[in-house]
Amino acid sequence: MSQVKQVGLLAAGCQPWNKDVCAASGDRFAYCATLAIYVYQLDHRYNEFKLRAIMSEHKKTITAISWCPHNPDMFASASADNLVIIWNVAEQKVVARLDSTKGMPASLSWCWNSGDAVAFVSHRGPLYIWTISGPDSGVAVHKEAHSFLSDICLFRWHPRKKGKVVFGHTDGSLSIFQPGCKSQKHVLRPESLEGTDEEDPVTALEWDPLSTDYLLVANLHNGIRLVDSESLSCITTFSFPSAAASVQCLAWVPTAPGMFITGDSQVGVLRVWNVSKTTPIDNFKLKKTGFHALHVLNSPPKKKTFLAQSPTKNHHTSSTSEAVPPPTLTQNHAFSLPPGHAVCCFMDGGVGLYDMGAKKWDFLRDLGHIETIFDCKFKPDDPNLLATASFDGTIKVWDINTLTAVYTSPGNEGVIYSLSWAPGDLNCIAGATSRNGGFIWDVKKGKMITRFNEHGKNGIFCISWSHKDSKRIATCSGDGFCIIRTIDGKILHKYKHPAAVFGCDWSQNNKDMIATGCEDKNVRVYYLATSSDQPLKVFTGHTAKVFHVRWSPLREGILCSGSDDGTVRIWDYTQDACINVLSGHTAPVRGLMWNTEIPYLLISGSWDYTIRVWDTRDGTCLDTVYDHGADVYGLTCHPNRPFTMASCSRDSTVRLWSLTPLISPLQTNILADRPWEEIIGNTDRAMEPGAPPLLCGKVSRDIKQEVDKLTGNLRGKKLRWFSECLSPPGGSKNVWDLVAVLKGQDDSLLPQNYCKGIMHMKHLVRFKTSKAQELTTVKMSKFGGGIGAPSKEERLKEAAEIHLRLGQIQRYCELLVELGEWDKALSVAPGVSMKYWKKLMQRRASQLIEEENDDVIPYCIATGDVKRLVRFFTSRGQLKEALLVAQAACEGNIQSDHGSVSTASPTEGNNVEDYTELLHRVSTELAEWYFQDGRAVLAACCHLAVDNIELAMANLIRGNELELGVCVGTVLGENAAQATQYALELLARKCMTVTTWDLAADLLRMIPDNELFLVKLCAFYPGCTAEINDLHSKCNLPSLEECVQMAETCYADGDIFQAVKYYLLSPEPEKALPIGISFVKEQIGSSDWTLDSICPTLDLLSYIRTERLVLHKCSEVRNELLILCGYTGALLAIRRHYTSIVPALYEYTSQLLKRREVSVPLQIEQLSVELDAWRACTLSTNKAGDDLPYTPPTELQRKIYSSILQRIKEEPLKGLIGPDYVTGSNLPSHSDVHVSCLTGLRIQGPVFFLEDGKSAISLNDALMWAKVNPFSPLGTGIRLNPF
Repeated sequence: MSQVKQVGLLAAGCQPWNKDVCAASGDRFAYCATLAIYVYQLDHRYNEFKLRAIMSEHKKTITAISWCPHNPDMFASASADNLVIIWNVAEQKVVARLDSTKGMPASLSWCWNSGDAVAFVSHRGPLYIWTISGPDSGVAVHKEAHSFLSDICLFRWHPRKKGKVVFGHTDGSLSIFQPGCKSQKHVLRPESLEGTDEEDPVTALEWDPLSTDYLLVANLHNGIRLVDSESLSCITTFSFPSAAASVQCLAWVPTAPGMFITGDSQVGVLRVWNVSKTTPIDNFKLKKTGFHALHVLNSPPKKKTFLAQSPTKNHHTSSTSEAVPPPTLTQNHAFSLPPGHAVCCFMDGGVGLYDMGAKKWDFLRDLGHIETIFDCKFKPDDPNLLATASFDGTIKVWDINTLTAVYTSPGNEGVIYSLSWAPGDLNCIAGATSRNGGFIWDVKKGKMITRFNEHGKNGIFCISWSHKDSKRIATCSGDGFCIIRTIDGKILHKYKHPAAVFGCDWSQNNKDMIATGCEDKNVRVYYLATSSDQPLKVFTGHTAKVFHVRWSPLREGILCSGSDDGTVRIWDYTQDACINVLSGHTAPVRGLMWNTEIPYLLISGSWDYTIRVWDTRDGTCLDTVYDHGADVYGLTCHPNRPFTMASCSRDSTVRLWSLTPLISPLQTNILADRPWEEIIGNTDRAMEPGAPPLLCGKVSRDIKQEVDKLTGNLRGKKLRWFSECLSPPGGSKNVWDLVAVLKGQDDSLLPQNYCKGIMHMKHLVRFKTSKAQELTTVKMSKFGGGIGAPSKEERLKEAAEIHLRLGQIQRYCELLVELGEWDKALSVAPGVSMKYWKKLMQRRASQLIEEENDDVIPYCIATGDVKRLVRFFTSRGQLKEALLVAQAACEGNIQSDHGSVSTASPTEGNNVEDYTELLHRVSTELAEWYFQDGRAVLAACCHLAVDNIELAMANLIRGNELELGVCVGTVLGENAAQATQYALELLARKCMTVTTWDLAADLLRMIPDNELFLVKLCAFYPGCTAEINDLHSKCNLPSLEECVQMAETCYADGDIFQAVKYYLLSPEPEKALPIGISFVKEQIGSSDWTLDSICPTLDLLSYIRTERLVLHKCSEVRNELLILCGYTGALLAIRRHYTSIVPALYEYTSQLLKRREVSVPLQIEQLSVELDAWRACTLSTNKAGDDLPYTPPTELQRKIYSSILQRIKEEPLKGLIGPDYVTGSNLPSHSDVHVSCLTGLRIQGPVFFLEDGKSAISLNDALMWAKVNPFSPLGTGIRLNPF
């Protein structure tokens, strides 16, 4: 199981160079970065699109993708290395590949008329048709479509006329072919081009879905025409509002006949047209940058509603029914906008899904790198900001909590190879480019302030700003020089190398030392305090060029270097020697990073697509990460969060990782309150071979100093500080802020960015009010607010919206008036007073402005109909809005129905209890949304925000955030006690391995009533007699010999449970098995047994030492134990709603029954009947019911299911009901595609390998399995430990 956990992913943007790079089908859409295809899928429950898969088999630029018109699971892609691939999206695998196509496939499309054929064409033709399967499989050439006179931009098959195809050329002409007709080459060129040889490429081509011959064509400069492919005549020429507008892409809207949309190439304007009108019906400016591609989704996403659906309006009408006024239409609105969703890709790599009916983004990734990312670095004074440098010529700065871009550099720099932040809070970044020298970019002002061109036009491969002396910047270049200059450009040193220099790094201990890596295979160290230009030391040993070099931050004089020979070497400057060679990568090494707390931990990234973690004491590789889809170039971590690492790659993604699992006993030592010397040490102690990990860096030392200063609440503060240092971003800080609020901390001590996270309910309304005031008053600062800063209108709008949600209606009306939205203001005004409304009416009369709007929100707020509003928001998936409104209602800010309007019965009154229940329901819904998105920590925050400690703890446990759960539970104390104990028990199970038995005992001792837990620990402990007795006395248990006598006494007294307990602790624990198992069989044989009557005994028996359980003489009782644990496991899984593993547990139990000689009171038939009854009775409530025809359960099945429910009783810890879902479960990875041996399906998210080393199941399933059945699914009798 991988130790390094993926905790975040920054997807790439859409590439702007090739035409057909976005496609859609049903509820999925896909777009291409340069080397990978990103597939998004609609999650119907929350009505939002989620990244489902990243396909990266292509090694060169992807040129086109095309979705199969008759199979929604298949699409084809082509790339510049003459490769075409057919993918199955559902299974995320390659179905077929065609290598070395003749000519580069520049454009590609499925053939509409045949099931399995894909056509592709290079720039001048011919058109090839590849039949993938069947008797005619192979590649054929189209008989006529070849030897064109101008390059092909794109081509389109006719969806209904078999074999008809049109090509668009760069000279502006079209070529049309159809079987049985004369082929038409280079026809229908725009009239203005006739007789010239000017080019005006065809940018878009689409057949009219309603006719067999009409075709919509867009030329870059000549605009759009509707042409007839039969008579070769132009039917309509569409005209643009301005001559400057040019069309980059167009798409028909399938739901609205005759309607199409276009995207401009210069600015992101989406225009809506109808073929009957030559000018656009509507124009929306969506973005500053131009469009690149457009695609309309056929089926608009189904809206799902949550919470209580309102009863539908009564269907009978009578003379007293309310009249429905007809909608009024302005001339343009007579063409009402269709309910369609357009996938929009922009020239800057932005990708979004625009809802044309509602005129809003359903989803927008505003910016993304579209090419290889060569470098990434955290900002020195802010661990939440990460800068990336890319082949696409920009540096972008990301907020890693929200995974969005905050700043981007102006661009056009060629390739940016390297970046370096200025020290401290200077807010500048130095960048190194392939041909424009170096530069300093002021991030906040958004402009370049200095350029360095001492290297001329030679590429600069590395730039490094000294963090000990902020005036010095080093660069190294292909010209063989490493140059040190001051920030104002004065050259201090020029170090000449015999060949190109690729890397340099300032020593962290001596401000005058710098190391370089050179093409001549050597590492050099220079000392700046002398005037000599010769190196102080030259290290030789690598057998190919050296790229990056890195000084150790914790060990003076130690540095490492990565090379094209695939190794990393560790050098000791004081001994003049190579002290270790790390071998394992199979390609050149690029990224290199020392950990800033654990002195021996080094991480490397390579062209072999992997990241490796090394223990440099003995050179072992601790872990290999396969999740990137291409070369790994940059690795970085922030000293304040030493165990969160970011990596960047040629696959255009940035990924975030948690390294904490690599040092797991350390975190547990802190929890168990072990002495400082087991947590913090000095470098020499930590470097001793085999020594456990110790923290040796600045952050841990600072924490210790702070803790030593404290007088009260030592433990709570220590747990919090270490937890924040060890946890990845993604909510742990937020959890601790909320815990502090719950513990009664003064609000003035809350951090500044508290209001950006999930706030406690008592602060929500207050913070939002002040935010609204700030938005209203703040005039734009001179430099703007970063990317896409809102205009004054947008700010006023946002302020108005916030005031509205806080029930401050008059302020809302006034702001709307300022914006000119009169009708809206008027409709709400009576909520203030009728007098105010009349006054507004008069002001309105003097200002006649026509504005349409049918928003439901103001009406609800004005009439105090909170429930409907919450329903409205949740049905649209706007859970955060719903939460805010519900909270405002609880605080009494939203007045209930004004007198006569309401005819509701008194039971439906909107009282405070009602609102509180509503608030809890909405926050649970929001928590569930975070949880199923793999963000258990934020889900816990939602529960803490409404004081629901039990559910918050349950979310942490179900997300397997056990250490955080124990820390938080310990600080919260009594209210969290039950859940904390369960988390401690699971954490102790995690520690029941070779090196940490006494740690497990310490954890169990933190549970108040711990005797039974300690018995299980001692029973499972595999030491020699003396060691076992030693552990017994530590746990206050009798010695091995005493246990034998006690077991015999209890057995004679008929106390089975105690007899089993003491036999397990005796020298012959296998004696416990027959006694315990016959008791359980006897129970199951009776009619009124329940789980609670047999589980304690089975659970105890499952802790028998593995080497005793697998003895040959125990095989019969072992099989019976495994079968009984499997069966009770299935029932427990039903009780906890672990739906995904219930069938697997039943199947496992029946397989064991079938194959092994046993006598247990269970029949295979009975098991399958129970499973069917469970399926039938739960399917109705399950989401699987969407596609399957639903058959209601039979009477017998209901009876069986209710008898199962009587046996299993209720789950004692309510919040633990529901599946486990660990962080990163929803992040697509490229690592080996494993198939689960439980479900037969591809595993999404982290994988857990069983004891045979090859069977895999998902980590989520492994956790759920281990919680209900301790034994491995392979039936070996080995205990499962996935925690």
